[in-house]
Amino acid sequence: MPWLQIRFDVEPDLAELTEDLLLESGCSAVTFEDGADTPVFEPERGTTPLWQHTQVIGLYDSEMDEHTIVDQMRIGFSLNSIPTFPTFKSEILEDSEWEKAWMDHFHPLNFGNRLWVCPSWREVPDPNAVNLMLDPGLAFGTGTHPTTSLCLKWLDNEDLQDKIVVDYGCGSGILGIAGLLLGAAKMLGCDNDPQAIISTKNNAERNGVSADKYQVFMPEEFPSDLNDSNKADLVVANILAAPLISLSDRIKSCLKTGGKLGLSGLLERQIEEVKSAYEDVINFDEPTIEDGWVLLKGTKS
Repeated sequence: MPWLQIRFDVEPDLAELTEDLLLESGCSAVTFEDGADTPVFEPERGTTPLWQHTQVIGLYDSEMDEHTIVDQMRIGFSLNSIPTFPTFKSEILEDSEWEKAWMDHFHPLNFGNRLWVCPSWREVPDPNAVNLMLDPGLAFGTGTHPTTSLCLKWLDNEDLQDKIVVDYGCGSGILGIAGLLLGAAKMLGCDNDPQAIISTKNNAERNGVSADKYQVFMPEEFPSDLNDSNKADLVVANILAAPLISLSDRIKSCLKTGGKLGLSGLLERQIEEVKSAYEDVINFDEPTIEDGWVLLKGTKS
């Protein structure tokens, strides 16, 4: 399947806003590149310098409408009081081009005390750790984005032994499979992208997860007859703010009384709006924030 790539030329102080707006518009992945072949020397500790002319690149399903995306980006810049819309270029990429670039840049990553996420074609850094071997293919979810990182660190910190985990919006399956490797007894995954279903199944098999421990569904197939005996002890949903709100009743219904909920994919300015869709049954803790992205954690009352 080909992909639509849109490349925006921006100044460094607009790169993060451009990334956020791309993701809000339905982008599957964002990449930063140097727009002028300028070197970046060793940075100060704790800083992430960007080039003076930065290209922020969004990757979309080729069936998405370019004009709709650009119009949404224009509105986003206007609402943030940016008077000049950046220049941009769009093109269609074939699968092989995107997969090769992705494989070249994906390295093992550590989350929390126990968990490593490792591409299946690289050697694991710590054989004694909990190593999740990942090959997301074209489904979103590698651990490199702050929202996935927040969720993985949360899962690593939870006692998942013999628990039931629901990964709603499973993408590559990275969160649900991490839950299984960290001790969960069973995972239920849900996604509206058929590629995600395939990717999750492949990654589960790659990690030696037996078929009876995970089930993956399209939304219309997801079990609707769950009761407190077979509902999830923990539900994680790493999707954008709008679907978190629209799917709130369905997500809440997956979780048993006393179970834990983790919601990510939202920005700081969206915290209260998302919380309001869940606060009828969820008691939230303080949000965890990383690079402007948020993990909302709570318990079902």
